Amino acid sequence: MAITAQEVNKLRQMTGAGMMDCKKALTESEGDFEKAVDILRKKGQKVSASRADRETKEGVAVTKVSENGAKGVLLTLTCETDFVAKNDGFVTFANELLDLAVEKSATSVEELYALPFQGLTVSEKIIEMTGKIGEKIEVSHFEIIEAETVVPYIHSNGKLGVLVGLTNTSGADVEEAGKDVAMQIAAMNPVALDKDGVDSSVVEREIEVGKEQARAEGKPEEMLEKIALGKLNKFYKENTLLSQSFVKDNNKTIAQYLDSVSKGMTVSAFKRVSIG
Repeated sequence: MAITAQEVNKLRQMTGAGMMDCKKALTESEGDFEKAVDILRKKGQKVSASRADRETKEGVAVTKVSENGAKGVLLTLTCETDFVAKNDGFVTFANELLDLAVEKSATSVEELYALPFQGLTVSEKIIEMTGKIGEKIEVSHFEIIEAETVVPYIHSNGKLGVLVGLTNTSGADVEEAGKDVAMQIAAMNPVALDKDGVDSSVVEREIEVGKEQARAEGKPEEMLEKIALGKLNKFYKENTLLSQSFVKDNNKTIAQYLDSVSKGMTVSAFKRVSIG
């Protein structure tokens, strides 16, 4: 049967698929729009399967904090190319998924994928989007922080997101301080909150590296352990958030800066996610 341009355009408006794909789907379904939509969805599934092993090194990071400021969610929606990542529709989709995750209190990517969204599940919608765009799409990170006050930060390129959880704020306005700390995390990429949060394997590696460096410098064997522990303390100072020098004032550590803003205030947790 003959398929009109108006029918093709109608299906395109309904699905967002390309003109030729819509025409082929309508021809195959003999003008049945419902069947044509299913055909396009199946095409999306095929595209998704064929790109399953592709890497998604581009994308967008988005954040949202609850109205009471005590819960923050950080989500990254990733794709294959920067061209897609900068598309308004892609960014809108990321924010729609974030809103849904917050509204339904999802706690993981798996829970988010199972939620209903625009007549499909999120998982099915992502497959459909893959079919339309022709690139692998996935929610690659989904992080949640709950604290007395949660402050979000998205770096200017949109590919790096941070959540900071603050405690002992004493009801003060700590938004600016939270932003300062979030920007510090974005720039300095601390491995942990403090030395107690550093993985034991990292500690062991740093001690061994310290010993080898001291040995190479000709230091006596009986001094190697002490020298290595000194180097470890330097590692803690440079790589754990609360011990790092505050970028805006090197005379203070992050811990000291926060305490100066509100006595006793500190960071209880943080998340940093970078795409690529």
